[in-house]
Amino acid sequence: MKIDTSSLNELTLLKITKESAGRINSVCFSSDGSYLISSAEDDTLTVYDCRTGQGHLRLCSRKYGADQVIFTHTNLNCLHSSTKSDDAIRYLSLNENKYVRFFVGHTKKVVNLDLSPVEDLFLSASLDRTVRMWDLRAPTAQAMVHLPSRPLAGFDPDGLIFAVAINSEALNLYDLRAYQNGPFSTFLLPQDRDCDWTGLKFSPDGNFILISTNGQAVRMINAYTGELIYSLTDRVNGRGIPLEASFTPDGKYILSGSTDGSVYFWNQNDGVLAAQVHHDSSAIVNCVRFNPQYYLMASACNGLVITCLLFFEDNFWLPSSCIDSAGEPE
Repeated sequence: MKIDTSSLNELTLLKITKESAGRINSVCFSSDGSYLISSAEDDTLTVYDCRTGQGHLRLCSRKYGADQVIFTHTNLNCLHSSTKSDDAIRYLSLNENKYVRFFVGHTKKVVNLDLSPVEDLFLSASLDRTVRMWDLRAPTAQAMVHLPSRPLAGFDPDGLIFAVAINSEALNLYDLRAYQNGPFSTFLLPQDRDCDWTGLKFSPDGNFILISTNGQAVRMINAYTGELIYSLTDRVNGRGIPLEASFTPDGKYILSGSTDGSVYFWNQNDGVLAAQVHHDSSAIVNCVRFNPQYYLMASACNGLVITCLLFFEDNFWLPSSCIDSAGEPE
């Protein structure tokens, strides 16, 4: 899969799905690119098959709600945070429509989840000012870090280091094998006064950390020195909405949604705007992800409550009639 500026500018809107009656709050591709899952504020989880273009499954989680959905290393298992009942993280078998395990401990809303790329560990960050590390095989946290303010957390591509962002101005780096000793590096950056940090991702090569915000800017930080390399300010966001930013699989481009209904692409090496893909409306694009294997991008529009799939080839078909409704998980 070769991604360049020319092909990005040729991306076209192929299909709009309206499977959810509520705002889509998160999307995730499986690591092999076979499936896409979305969660929405109407308490639904929807799975799409990216190989056939057919909708695969739709589940309801009315009792617990659903947000921050991510696949585990087994394609048809996922984790999601709760928006109702409590603040537990839930491990769901999509095939069986059954919860495997609840991870209980957070006392306030979970704001991000991140799975280790190499093993069955995951991180959770919460408004209770803790970051916790979990093993999929155990219901209790394996480690916990108390912090002075709302955190974010994410693994590096090798699963050996994890970063914790604090108070929209600091980054702590921990060695997974010695996290109990505290961070081995702490980077202080100029505090964002006009926005909050809302997302954290390492680049595919592990050299950079991308910080999403609920303002206009996206920050690129050197993962070794903590230097702020540049801020991306082309996207539109005057409404204080958390807009996700992420990398293309090759790490050459950064992509982010916008409140003007566009997806923006920047060159990673210099931060120069490379492409701008318009939806067919001015709805808020709050979630964007690029498939790790196929030339396929998923983006979720806030205002129209739609998921937009853009594909460079002509063989992607997503009929809503193919989606099975499995009801409420047990």
